[in-house]
Amino acid sequence: MNANLNRSLLCAVLVLSAAVSAQTRIVELTLHPAAITESARKYALLPRADRLTDADALPLYEKAIQLMPKDVDQKQIREWLELPVGQFPRQEADQVVQRHVESLRLVVQATRCADCNWPEFTPNMKIPDLTKYRELAFVTSLWARLEISRGQYKGASAAIQTELAMARHLGQAPTTVQVLVGAAIAGLAAKELDQWVQGSNSPNLHPALQTLPEPLIDMEKAAENERANLKKHTSLIRRQFEKPPKQAFDRIRTVGMRLDNHVNALQALEAIRHYAAMHDGQLPRALGDITGTDVPNDLNSGKAFEYRRTATGATLRSAVPEGGKDRDAVHYQIVLRK
Repeated sequence: MNANLNRSLLCAVLVLSAAVSAQTRIVELTLHPAAITESARKYALLPRADRLTDADALPLYEKAIQLMPKDVDQKQIREWLELPVGQFPRQEADQVVQRHVESLRLVVQATRCADCNWPEFTPNMKIPDLTKYRELAFVTSLWARLEISRGQYKGASAAIQTELAMARHLGQAPTTVQVLVGAAIAGLAAKELDQWVQGSNSPNLHPALQTLPEPLIDMEKAAENERANLKKHTSLIRRQFEKPPKQAFDRIRTVGMRLDNHVNALQALEAIRHYAAMHDGQLPRALGDITGTDVPNDLNSGKAFEYRRTATGATLRSAVPEGGKDRDAVHYQIVLRK
């Protein structure tokens, strides 16, 4: 039996199992009014298509991985990224980012490539070391958080663009586990956008969020690819591995939906910030009060997000997707500061 196939399918199931067991994430946000201005419209969350090159991104990613320092405490980076911006250790984070400058330059260059030419799936193909891609993503998140903590939103935009573009390149890969890692990386970038919208002087990203592609990562294509990959093996191998992918495919779709709904919820938050800027720092009583600015629907329900005013601010949450869990819903608790 092919060990690489074994590893790929097992990793896919483990990644999805981890997603299932994750705790419900209620995100507490402190928002400040921010109008949608012409200067805010200059920000983008993916590299512009007319500026992409015809080079292949894959060798650049592989070189970036080779140049990464070997003695960096990845656990420490993840712990820093769980801290509020006010507690974020800028000096220490800056030192880590500086140690990764050459790798980050290559990743930026890679994400400015139109395509990432992953090898076509074969039964004996070698699956890339996806742990290293995740480590690159965490360092890129660290770069984004550092820029956000300094109020340097041009730099933060460049970092988030890089992370989302890398995620979409992994979304072009031939195996489900690579695409799932791409979705996880996009999720990391979305968490940095949670930090962005809380900045007291942060530009309103409503236009940038509105222009992101949907789906952000094509999870349905990933499932189709995995089914096609299974057909390239003997019937014995197919029977052994068919059950785990069948269990995983529904979860794959939920992961993709959750990511796209996170983007929709962020866009709704930016519509709320714009409303507050136009109404003397007041939150809307209902999302229907927001006019002239698009507020996307909750993808899980097909209707407006559930929005409620509270004594201290408001809550914004999505429905639970069909067949999903509470942890698959978006849930924000909002406090507004003038």
